Amino acid sequence: MIVLSNFTLDFNSINMKKTLIYFIAIICFLNIGLYAQGQGVTQKYLNEINTQNPLNESVWGAYAVKAGGKVIACKNQNIKMLPASNMKLITTGSAIKALGADYKFETTLAYSGSINDGVLKGDLYIIGGGDPTLGSSDDIALPKNSVFSQWKDYLLKAGINSIEGRVIGDGRFFDGEGEKGTWSYEDIGTYYGTGGNGLSYYKNVQDLKVTAGAKVGDSLDIKILYPYTSWMTFSKTCTTGKAGTGDKLYLYTNDLAPYSQLRGTFAVDRKPKTVKVSNKFGSYTCANTFVAYLKAAGISVSGGAADIDYSGRIRTSLSPITISEKAKSTESLTKIGSTTSPSLKRIAYVTNHESDNFYAETMLRMMGKKLTGSACYDSSLVAERRVFKSLKVDEKGASLADGSGLSRANYISPDFMCRFLRSMMNDSCFSDYIETIGQPGTCYAARLRNATDQQKERVYMKSGSMGGVLCFSGYIVPASGTKADSIVFSIMINNCDAPLWKMYNIVDGFIYKLLEE
Repeated sequence: MIVLSNFTLDFNSINMKKTLIYFIAIICFLNIGLYAQGQGVTQKYLNEINTQNPLNESVWGAYAVKAGGKVIACKNQNIKMLPASNMKLITTGSAIKALGADYKFETTLAYSGSINDGVLKGDLYIIGGGDPTLGSSDDIALPKNSVFSQWKDYLLKAGINSIEGRVIGDGRFFDGEGEKGTWSYEDIGTYYGTGGNGLSYYKNVQDLKVTAGAKVGDSLDIKILYPYTSWMTFSKTCTTGKAGTGDKLYLYTNDLAPYSQLRGTFAVDRKPKTVKVSNKFGSYTCANTFVAYLKAAGISVSGGAADIDYSGRIRTSLSPITISEKAKSTESLTKIGSTTSPSLKRIAYVTNHESDNFYAETMLRMMGKKLTGSACYDSSLVAERRVFKSLKVDEKGASLADGSGLSRANYISPDFMCRFLRSMMNDSCFSDYIETIGQPGTCYAARLRNATDQQKERVYMKSGSMGGVLCFSGYIVPASGTKADSIVFSIMINNCDAPLWKMYNIVDGFIYKLLEE
């Protein structure tokens, strides 16, 4: 006989099966009551918002756990969802673990042929090593003219005063497609959807100045600012849009031919704006821009610029595309100098703070190159899973497609995100990793207007957003206590058609409650 308060179950007087059912139901009822009495403010908050708009019509989940393992709050934490740019937390952490915080990408100058009386009778190769910052306007990157000046000095020290041949942009270091096939076609033409091979330039972006027409329906005035791409055939079907409709311009392009078209609308009430679009010919652009620099410095290049296609053959022209002989192997070339990127840690910092897709994809592919010998996406994702294994992170709850989160084929559960972040805390590289996530930028802590400055300084997190998606994940360090008292958290909202500010308010509330914990 079992006695629960004043209720008695006598196994000798009633049917055993019914008794067990009643018994289990009572235990569950009592457990729910005891759990509700003991739950913290964050768990209560999650329970409340679960049935409210807009979450009651969305897919969402949240998880918060102490670094020591104590669960703070959870709701739908095992559901896999689109992480958007929260994927960058995984990519940057994995890259720092696999490559090292001090890793630097290298770009090498080398030549074929011979040097006679100051004349290179052969080709100059710019051999890319994956440096995503080459020619970038980011603060961490060397100014492009400083890089070109170093390259020119390498030529002069090698005794080269003119080139009877070509300057060839060599991006063979990264094999495979430049973009992930599951990226949206509209995204691929934008500055945040550009890809590339082992030699990029200006983050493979082109700046356009857009000016609206005088009235709705008028053609837009488009000027190419930088870099100069004379080989591109650029067309437009875009028009001036209605007031209040903003910038809805999209460039449609690919790397198969030097043609692009700008479509969409640009509102009549918008001021002239610099629009950044994708440039699918980064290696050729790098070579072409360097040729112009050399000519201005008095070093002639008789063969102009060229690059190397996917089959390993030299493209001596893009307008029209002219394919010539097979490129020389890098091992057969004579190297004359190299330049390096900023450290991986500094690149990861920009990646997380500016949510830079191009940097994230480069880090993923570099992991593939180092750990498997191939930078194609399939190999790179294999490499990332090896990093998970080294961190002792179970892959349950993760289906990965790219490094930036741009693909809608990425699926991550809040539980997996927290397990990854906790594993990073236990690794020797964590002190470098955590410095890439803090304030300012898209860490978002600056938005917590009702929090004190001391509370904001405790929040290290990364945002992720795309249509119908808002995610935040990261760390809250304790005001006092040990490392085990730090809170690791992730909240992911998917399939939500509510205004973005409503989703932000939900996330705000979640973070405020965690700060109370």
